[in-house]
Amino acid sequence: MPAGGAARRPSIVRRLASMVYECLLLLGVLAALLVLPHVLLGAFAHRLASPILVQAHCFVVLLIYCLWFWSDGRQTLAMKTWRIRLVTRDGLPLRPAQALLRYLLCWPSIGLGGAGIVWAVFDRDRQFLHDRLAGTRLVMTN
Repeated sequence: MPAGGAARRPSIVRRLASMVYECLLLLGVLAALLVLPHVLLGAFAHRLASPILVQAHCFVVLLIYCLWFWSDGRQTLAMKTWRIRLVTRDGLPLRPAQALLRYLLCWPSIGLGGAGIVWAVFDRDRQFLHDRLAGTRLVMTN
């Protein structure tokens, strides 16, 4: 963090580019941890998982991924590539409970037509709505 405790904030374009890259990486994660087991289940057990089970599995895989990488100062590959770190309002690493809150708030923020993303255009600190509500912020790393 720069002197005086004020960290540089990544631009909205940089954060959106990181999100796009993260989505591409998550396609691979989901292919390995979601699609493959369900394809094998269908091939060997001759049964398809119910749509609700597949959706719950997807939710849990993404939950574990986000909690692991957002907690304790870790970064996802996309965050490392775009030199972005997720911290608390005070600039500290996230606790798992705070990472969980952010994850749960991301779904409606992004899912409701991207309203939580558009929020950043009008927010005084240019934060996404889910970051504002979860008490987190994205900062640039060195």
